[in-house]
Amino acid sequence: MKNVAISCSLLFLLFFGQANAQTYAENGMVVSDHVIASQVGVDILKKGGNAIDAAIATAFALEVTHPEAGNIGGGGFIVFLKANGEVTTFDFREKAPLAASPTMFLGENGKIKDNSNHKGLLAVGVPGTVAGLYQAHQKYGKLPWADLVKPSVELAENGFMMSWGLYNAAVNVTDQDPSEDIMINYFKGANGEIVKPGETWKQPALAKTLKEIQKHGRDGFYKGWVAQEIEDYMKAKGGIITKADLEKYEAVERKPLKGTFNGYDIYSMPPPSSGGVALIEMMNLMEEANISEIEFNSTAYVHLVAEAMRRAFADRAKHLGDPDFNPDMPVDRLLSKDFAKMRYENIDLTKASISDPSKFGHPYDGSSTTHFSVVDKEGNAISLTYTLENSYGVKMGSDKLGFIFNNEMGDFNPVPGETTTGGQIGTDPNMIAPEKRMLSSMTPVIVAKDGKPYLVIGSPGGRTIINTVFQTVLNVLAYDMRVDRAIEAMKIHHQWLPDRILYERNLLSPDTRDALIKMGHTLTPTTNIGVLMGITFDASKKLYTGAADSSSEDGGARGY
Repeated sequence: MKNVAISCSLLFLLFFGQANAQTYAENGMVVSDHVIASQVGVDILKKGGNAIDAAIATAFALEVTHPEAGNIGGGGFIVFLKANGEVTTFDFREKAPLAASPTMFLGENGKIKDNSNHKGLLAVGVPGTVAGLYQAHQKYGKLPWADLVKPSVELAENGFMMSWGLYNAAVNVTDQDPSEDIMINYFKGANGEIVKPGETWKQPALAKTLKEIQKHGRDGFYKGWVAQEIEDYMKAKGGIITKADLEKYEAVERKPLKGTFNGYDIYSMPPPSSGGVALIEMMNLMEEANISEIEFNSTAYVHLVAEAMRRAFADRAKHLGDPDFNPDMPVDRLLSKDFAKMRYENIDLTKASISDPSKFGHPYDGSSTTHFSVVDKEGNAISLTYTLENSYGVKMGSDKLGFIFNNEMGDFNPVPGETTTGGQIGTDPNMIAPEKRMLSSMTPVIVAKDGKPYLVIGSPGGRTIINTVFQTVLNVLAYDMRVDRAIEAMKIHHQWLPDRILYERNLLSPDTRDALIKMGHTLTPTTNIGVLMGITFDASKKLYTGAADSSSEDGGARGY
């Protein structure tokens, strides 16, 4: 069987980094967390596939090349802007198993037992990725399903060159979790050692699973021997997911959320993603503030952005959850310009607000996922974010299947009724229930101008996703930054509780930091916030520009 071809330029990029910050193309583009996966997607476009086809092929390739977050053991969301200007979304968020209950993670003292909502197989939600990709293909795909899964089968079976970025991650995760079953040998070759950079890493068990999906589509994962092995593995290791859970799982096509900002249309995911609601609410606040007249990265800018985040996250905590279990969520109100005006009137531009866990927003009322972006020559655009929750999810999985399970059950509110200053939320909309989808922060976004894609963007990062994407959209629309600079610009994060601003060390000036502290803010430094993958379109030049966040060691844009 032939080896998967990797060009000399691709080899160069894998070892020495991206050749340039931006990539240009006229016919189509894919930007993802691994250049091999991006190239797989572009190859599908060249063969006549559309953006949906390329997204499916890229997603499966990331399962092989970016196992930290690329997945068939997790779930996510697609925002799809069609060439005719219509927009739809696909929700393939994981679900709670049938045997789940609101107090399943609590001990006799009513507290979370042994971090069980994040660690161990009770933390695994019913995976949705394969179902979501298959549903999108059945409705909008152009090329045969088998052709889209084939590249990932070949990558897993024949192997691909281990990069330094993946190798460093492999060493770290193996050292950190020596007791977990699949991780012990996950990155090891025939000699029993972790595959080194420049050597070929093969995944035969994963190749076998992918072949089943290639041959049988959705049923290749949710029925048959793969589903049986998932059930057997869960029973043996203390999990509760069964074949009945898998057979009942369905992805959902949902109407997108739509907002506007200075003449641009902003499309994102509705609940169970909280990202779209929060982002549009914050963009409305920025429009109310006329943010473009406030100097970027100034004290006034950071303060205003943090206060907008505080309010959006308070609303998120109080109101949002799975819409199939919460039909009366006030989403339209949260998205309205009138609501933003009321919120803005209660922002003090001279001092920080207080985040009170007992009152949510009322005092001012009136680490792993991956994202990729795709566009094709017809003007179809895809913004897709999917996740395992933590880096490498629950770090468990069957050696016979070769993939890692998510630990998404940790995104439910774990202790009913208990909301703390440390950030634990206990509100009803996101309580655990059988077959319920847990609230998500994933924020795939497409900004359109005159019905055409203008910006396609998204990021990993847990709850920071919402704010990372928000600031990048703001950078492009309000400050006219080109996409690579918007991605690399300084980011902050405030999520209501805990009451603090997280900021990127060395990118916020000491003077601004000191001024914010005097205004009453608490600041905490971090190394990096977000790993953005974005595409912009210049209608006058008919030119796509793609950029991958420099913090993604193997990420890159590919176009033609």
